[in-house]
Parts: sequence; C-alpha cells; structure tokens
Amino acid sequence: MISVVIPVYNEEELIDELIERVARTLKSIGEDFEIICIDDGSKDLTVKKLLEKKNQHNRLKIISLSRNFGHQAAITAGLEYAKGDFVAILDGDLQDPPEIIPEMYKKLKNEEYDIAIGYRKERNEKNIKRKLMTRVFHYFFSRISDLDDIEHTGHFSMMNRKALTALLSMKERTRYLPGLRSFIGFRLAKIEYVRQPRSAGESKMRFNQLIRLAADALFAFSRIPVRILLYLGLAGVIIFLIAGIYVIVSKVMGWAPTGWSSTLISIYFLGSVQLTFMGILGEYLFRIYKESQNRPLYFVKEIFE
Repeated sequence: MISVVIPVYNEEELIDELIERVARTLKSIGEDFEIICIDDGSKDLTVKKLLEKKNQHNRLKIISLSRNFGHQAAITAGLEYAKGDFVAILDGDLQDPPEIIPEMYKKLKNEEYDIAIGYRKERNEKNIKRKLMTRVFHYFFSRISDLDDIEHTGHFSMMNRKALTALLSMKERTRYLPGLRSFIGFRLAKIEYVRQPRSAGESKMRFNQLIRLAADALFAFSRIPVRILLYLGLAGVIIFLIAGIYVIVSKVMGWAPTGWSSTLISIYFLGSVQLTFMGILGEYLFRIYKESQNRPLYFVKEIFE
C-alpha cells in the first residue's frame, strides 16, 4: 500500500484540485493507496471541502487536529497514522507536483533505495520576498549544519517502512523533518523537478513562523551558535588582555588616556557580548525545557476514514 500524507491549513481553495490530482496520480500506479489529509486547525471551510471529497474518494482519510500545532507536528501526525509500506509527504499548496510520486515509488519498489526526495533545481515562486528568505536560509543552513545538500530539498519525499520507522523513532518536540530525514541516513535517491508557484490562495507560513522554523533547524542541527560564543569569548579575552597591557604601560610611561570614552566602550562591548551569550544559551535552555515537559506533539479531535 502507498500512503500520501498531506498537511493542510486554510486551503479551501485548493482542496478540489489537490485531491483529484493526487488520487489520479496514485490510481495510475496500480497499487492500493490511501490519502491522509491532516487538518491543522483550519478556520475556513477546509474540513467541509475534505468531507465532500471523501464522498467521492473512499480512500481519503481525514485527521482533524484540535488546534493549529504547526506544520511539523501535522506531518508527524500523518506519518504516525499512515498504514502504507511506502509513505510520501506532500505539502497541501501543490507547489510540489504529485505527478512525481510514481517516479519516487519506482525508485523504492526495487529496493535499490529507501528514501526518494524531490530535488528542486529551480523555484518559480511569485512571492519574491519569500523566495529570497528561503534561499538565504537554505544557503547558510547548508553550510553551518552537519547535514548534506539540504539547500534544494524540502518535505516532498517518499520513504519505505524501514526508513519511516527510523524517522518516527526520534521523539524530540522541536522538529525539522528534512533534517531528521537526512540524519537517519539510508539509501537516498533524488528526483529533480521545478517548484511551481501556488495556483490559488496565499502561503500560510508567515515571516515569524519561517524565523521560528529556521531557529529550530539551526539549534537542532548545528554547533555554530555555541562555537560563536567560544570564539567571541576568546576574542574578547585577547582584545582586553592587550588593552590591559596598554593601560598599564601608559600609566607607567605617564601618557595614560584621559576621559571615559574608552571605559564606556569597553563596558558596552562586554555587556552586549554577555547579552548575546545569554540569548543563545536561553534558546538551548528553552528547547531543553520543552523536551523535559514531554507533552504530545498534537491532539486529534476527530478522524474520518
């Protein structure tokens, strides 16, 4: 069986096209399948539209969460409820074409690969600001993280049950699924495609949510923040050791500087460095605190299947 996990949030304008294209694509494969749509607390007519489509497609399963838990939690919910031997992840905005799923399935069916990912060779997005932000994030993240080639990949992928079991075995609350998928290893295939602009509606991922996701990815998969603290601390020690020697020598030689400007600059510099240290350490402490709470990632309000 093939399962396709699709998180949706306020996507009433796209539901009809989304379900029809996915169902048509899966029927062309000729295997048993299920389509799992996870409603992440939508406030529009998304659930109503899904229920209407369910009357036409009996292989459509709808999981309605009690509120908006976020993109990563919604995908995780779908993966945990998926029954298929092969499970695909597809965003509900249709920027990633579901027509590529059969090619992913072929890569996994012969057991040559365990995971097939969509590799974006180009992005045809209308929102220039979002496109720029995404490129900047992936550019820096791919260079500071311990993960390989994360710049051109997203959630769009398919994996076999063995890889999915490994992915779901990681229970952290702060999740960045493309990073976790890369972390588990396994044999990987890449399917190139051109990412398309949205055909309807607007992106539901706001600027603050993108920043939060970027921060989660950075602190979960990179040692750079801690190393920055170390390097800044060492630089501060060296700079002020030199400054201390200069002050002592200038006092002895009788040409000590007058005024308080140098003192104030030193105080402000040290204060800003300390605040930076506290902010970065606070990010780690907050994530440790979230993990220690051990709360569920999501709550299911209702399941229609």
